[in-house]
Amino acid sequence: MTNGQAITDRDTSPAQPVIRKIGMADLKDALAGGLADFNAMPTHLIFLFPIYAIVMLIAARVYAGYEALPLVFPLLAGYTMIGPLVATGMYELSRRREQGLDTSRMRAFDVLHSPSIRAIATLGAGLMLVYFAWLGAAWAVYVLTLGSAPPTSILGFVGQVFTTSAGWTLIIVGGGIGFLFATLAFTLSVISFPMLLDRDVGIQTAVQTSIRAVLANPITMGIWGFVIAATLFIGAVPVFIGLAVALPVIGHAAWHLYRKVVEH
Repeated sequence: MTNGQAITDRDTSPAQPVIRKIGMADLKDALAGGLADFNAMPTHLIFLFPIYAIVMLIAARVYAGYEALPLVFPLLAGYTMIGPLVATGMYELSRRREQGLDTSRMRAFDVLHSPSIRAIATLGAGLMLVYFAWLGAAWAVYVLTLGSAPPTSILGFVGQVFTTSAGWTLIIVGGGIGFLFATLAFTLSVISFPMLLDRDVGIQTAVQTSIRAVLANPITMGIWGFVIAATLFIGAVPVFIGLAVALPVIGHAAWHLYRKVVEH
């Protein structure tokens, strides 16, 4: 059961979904629901091949020359910004399981036939713009702190980042800017993508609802964002193979969180 009462305020009209207050118990329930969905509908193979394709492309680019090395971490860390777009297939499977429909793996791609696919694609394009803006900002911070000269080796680059004052400035400033970009992407998308898949609403309503949900539950939703980041980080540690499980579990859990936050 969801904690608290539904939130009503002066800005809420009959056309606007009602936002609920949620707590830690709701986050635990959402994670449990996500894990249960994954156990019932394992989709790790769908994620495994794209993950390794991306990792291999990055590794090949770094091996060919170290110019791209400063962007490796921003590329991987920024992946969380477009996570809600990647997870739309998991939302679809959770939605279908909830309604007792066919939940075979390939049903994840039924989202491509959703009546809201154009809105989902448009919002996804917006998230990609945020992602590329983050990469541009990350490169600018690198140039301002460590200079524009490419690293000469991986070990040399790591040493420069962690053993010099300029390197620590890069970590602190870059991390702070990255946090702002991640917060923006999270606020705009955490509720909007599952809502577009679930209801006949426009992008404006979906995004406004997502923003309202975060503003109504700032601490709980902040913890949820941390849970997502921590889960993906842990999943990436064992040569990224854990992401094949972490991504779908978090995707399913995000659907259950949407159900708890938005009254239906």
